[in-house]
Amino acid sequence: MAETTVVQPFLKWAGGKRQLLPEIRKYIPKHFTHYYEPFIGAGAVLFDLKPHNATINDVNAELINVYNVIRTDVDNLVRDLQKHQNNPEYFYEIRALDRTEAYHHLSPLQRASRLIYLNKTCYNGLFRVNSKGQFNVPFGKYKNPSIVNEDVLRVVSDYLNNNHVTILNEDFEEAVQNAGEGDLVYFDPPYDPVSETSSFTSYSNEGFTRDDQTRLRDLYLELHKRGCYVLLSNSDTPFINEVYQELHTSNPEICIKKVQASRAINSQGAKRGKINEVLVVNFGEGKE
Repeated sequence: MAETTVVQPFLKWAGGKRQLLPEIRKYIPKHFTHYYEPFIGAGAVLFDLKPHNATINDVNAELINVYNVIRTDVDNLVRDLQKHQNNPEYFYEIRALDRTEAYHHLSPLQRASRLIYLNKTCYNGLFRVNSKGQFNVPFGKYKNPSIVNEDVLRVVSDYLNNNHVTILNEDFEEAVQNAGEGDLVYFDPPYDPVSETSSFTSYSNEGFTRDDQTRLRDLYLELHKRGCYVLLSNSDTPFINEVYQELHTSNPEICIKKVQASRAINSQGAKRGKINEVLVVNFGEGKE
């Protein structure tokens, strides 16, 4: 394994935060007790910070299964990934498994291998499911996708095994129920759509509604009152600005920062590039 390999995301992910890390780093306190990330996704911020004590969570059970398998059985995961083929016939056969009874008999390792394979070979690296929870992204037609990135998987496994990382598959409120004073909570929820047509179908079949966004805003305030450092990213829409401006009005230390991020995943190439986002923070840059 290459010694220079750093801990980094092992999946492509819509809304991944690798491009936004320079901005996010400005608002990471130098000292915090425990790190919470209730919408872990591909884990770019987690792997950048590498906290010794962390709780990560996602509502996507298949994604959380991958994290668990990487921690407990990375050797066999690497071995299983090597069997996959980069051709459309094989791709659609693997994709169709979740439409059959056989899918329910797959082992956690087989499900993890399937998700990584589909993510690396599907169109634009999306993870998207329909209302029945079935993966529905087409074949990506990549010449040489990195299906087996062994170095990255092993470094991630080392991180998860050598630190105190709790992995949950709960609602975001449940994931932070133990967060308290001095802890850092980073929220990266499914973004509020910037237009009626901009949002792709959710990566969980439950979706994430504006009622959920408001519930998240209320949780933000609760954690602020508990003494947590709280950082949240979202799209720069009138709705998001309005609901968090309400917090700022009554709690001036909660601020909305406008930032630009690169959108790497979009079904239309012309819509990739720099987009406006917001970071909502309840502490200043470089907080001690």
